[in-house]
Amino acid sequence: MPEPPPPAQPSPPQNPHEAVAPTGSGGAADLAMTEAETLEGGGRTAAGNVHNKPRSLWSDAWRELRRNPVFIISAALILFLVVISLWPQLIVSTNPLHCELAKSQAGREPGHPFGFDTQGCDVYARTVYGARASVTVGICATLGVALLGSLVGGLAGFFGGWADALLSRAADIFFGIPVILGGLVFLSVVTSSTVWPVVGFIVLLGWPQIARIARGAVITAKQHDYVQAARALGASNGRMLLRHVAPNAVAPVIVVATIALGTYIALEATLSFLGVGLRPPTVSWGIDISNAAAQIRNAPHMLLWPAGALSLTVLAFIMLGDAVRDALDPKLR
Repeated sequence: MPEPPPPAQPSPPQNPHEAVAPTGSGGAADLAMTEAETLEGGGRTAAGNVHNKPRSLWSDAWRELRRNPVFIISAALILFLVVISLWPQLIVSTNPLHCELAKSQAGREPGHPFGFDTQGCDVYARTVYGARASVTVGICATLGVALLGSLVGGLAGFFGGWADALLSRAADIFFGIPVILGGLVFLSVVTSSTVWPVVGFIVLLGWPQIARIARGAVITAKQHDYVQAARALGASNGRMLLRHVAPNAVAPVIVVATIALGTYIALEATLSFLGVGLRPPTVSWGIDISNAAAQIRNAPHMLLWPAGALSLTVLAFIMLGDAVRDALDPKLR
């Protein structure tokens, strides 16, 4: 008599988690199975989307800046100014120091779209070449102010105590010096016609503003938990300041320095207008505005173009600073 066939074995489940809970095992097993499936699906998602990492403050700021038309317009204008400052011969072929008295205060003519000044110099060439001095003063002064102010303010805010009191009182002394009066006194004894005396004067009187901003940002940053944890792990003061505090306190300094750059360009033009800033033969918007002020009724074009270029440059840097401030401040988004 043949043996009866063995009972059919159930086919293995397609999902290995189906074998965990038998039929009718209850809510606890179903919950465990659901959680396992969720974890497995999340693992697959994380493995397939490794690039979806939390963005930093700087990546978020750059993403906001790229969408801001104010930033795009101001950055394009500033890039154009930097390019013509480095290579003015790209858009002008006339020597700004070549003058013809026979064309004094003459209007526009072919090849000279802005006319001529009192000495017969090409206003267009002088306007283009004048960007070099203004942009150089603005960028160099801003870098010097940012470095000196950040160093003094960062040390004062991080160490506190007598160091904070000493450095803060030193900043208050320089804050009390009027900028224009100080420029008239300090630069009147300088005989150099280069941009460096003006840059040094701006750095000398401009660093206290950045120092106050940096001091407040460092005091706020050093109270965070990650700084206290680094201190508890035995990190040195230099390591905490450079690796943990400074990167998280630099954003306000960048915003203020960007806005101040346009202010420094306007300050250089003001000092040059008063005769104590840049001096001939240096080509400067402030010098041209000073020379054109007395002839504004007879030849307004002498004043219009350099003053317009100065105003547009200052406006571009202020707009850039506002856009950077909005991007770096999460509260303004």
